[in-house]
Amino acid sequence: MDTNPIHYLPIVSTVVAAAFTRVLYLKWRRNRSVRYLLWWTIGVALYGLGTLTEAVTTLFGWSEPVFRIWYISGALLGGAPLATGTVYLLLSKRRADRIANALMAYIAVAAALVLVTPVVSELADPNALSGEVIGWRFVRLLSPLVNLYAVVFLIGGAIWSAWSYWKRGNAPSRVLGNILIAVGAILPGVGGGFARAGVVEVLYVTELIGLILIWQGFRVITRDDVRSIYETQRVANELLTQPATDSP
Repeated sequence: MDTNPIHYLPIVSTVVAAAFTRVLYLKWRRNRSVRYLLWWTIGVALYGLGTLTEAVTTLFGWSEPVFRIWYISGALLGGAPLATGTVYLLLSKRRADRIANALMAYIAVAAALVLVTPVVSELADPNALSGEVIGWRFVRLLSPLVNLYAVVFLIGGAIWSAWSYWKRGNAPSRVLGNILIAVGAILPGVGGGFARAGVVEVLYVTELIGLILIWQGFRVITRDDVRSIYETQRVANELLTQPATDSP
């Protein structure tokens, strides 16, 4: 068993992700037509699945099935589902649906390749997960496109939103919330760069801090009464503030 305390941080990240997923799911359940909340729920759940595989590796050592799950949920998908939630805010439903369908088709093909690629277990770190063990090297080239998508829409969308609210001059909480989301989304990418250089501890720290910042940004945004600049969010907020009618 690993003795470095930082290697146990994914356990904490998994618990935080589970709690955040529950919050998002309960909000989405109030109105299942709110697509951006659905995608954010999926995104945080997959984030937690990725940190869970890291926690399992720390506790029990490297294993091929856990590695494949980690690569799909973390290295491949990354922030793409969260970014798709932002797509449903920024674009029309028709365009967002097309982008989401294209993303799912791409991910399905890439995930299938991850599941069948040979794995060179001799290259595995017993206490950490890395794409270095993938036998078909071209498979690793499939994730940068998804990561770029996440950067453009998740990070870029949050920065754009912060700028748009800042120009209005009357929504400081929305500015702060979107800045927190943007920084929170950037941090795991920074940590991933360190992990590829062999310093996985930075990744574990930035994963936890990044998730907390995203959750805090979400809380700041959803707890104010500022009128959203996005029609989809305005309608959703009106519906979500109505008394719940779902059965427990």
